[in-house]
Amino acid sequence: MTTLKVHDIESAPESSKPLLENSLKAFGMVPGLHGVLASAPKALEGYQVLHQLFTETSFNNDELTVVWQTINVEHACHYCVPAHTGIANMMKVDEAITEALRNETPLADEKLEALRTFTLSVVRNRGNVTQEDLDAFYAVGYGEQQVLEIILGLAQKTISNYTNHIANTPVDDAFKKFEWSK
Repeated sequence: MTTLKVHDIESAPESSKPLLENSLKAFGMVPGLHGVLASAPKALEGYQVLHQLFTETSFNNDELTVVWQTINVEHACHYCVPAHTGIANMMKVDEAITEALRNETPLADEKLEALRTFTLSVVRNRGNVTQEDLDAFYAVGYGEQQVLEIILGLAQKTISNYTNHIANTPVDDAFKKFEWSK
């Protein structure tokens, strides 16, 4: 098992301290992932910027959750699945959506299921999706913008999922009740 240091504001490199202060203001705590990323200030900054940009896409809260959790579950991220379960609750996402994503079962809503399916195709095929994949995605009302926004979300989640695998980041106390394993 590998581990990396989880910094707090005091132990972090100087250039990470303001970024961790931002995390504290935004979340009321310094998430463990942010503490790990603090060892590389630009990695932490990049993650925070990608997170902010992804939340500003055309996706609503349900759709953001579908993209995030689909990627988290596919990557089997022990840290991100519970964290995004708690975040989904804070975002008022229907618990049925969250549970279906955590359990890898189809979503009841056709459009959200198409988003989940297409996101899985992007991840599993490393972006080498078929025209049929795109056509099915477009058929429910999504377009090229959303294809590219999924890639943005994937960039964010790749940073967090891979970091958590290598760091074995402990699940934050606030999210322990949502612990998950594949």
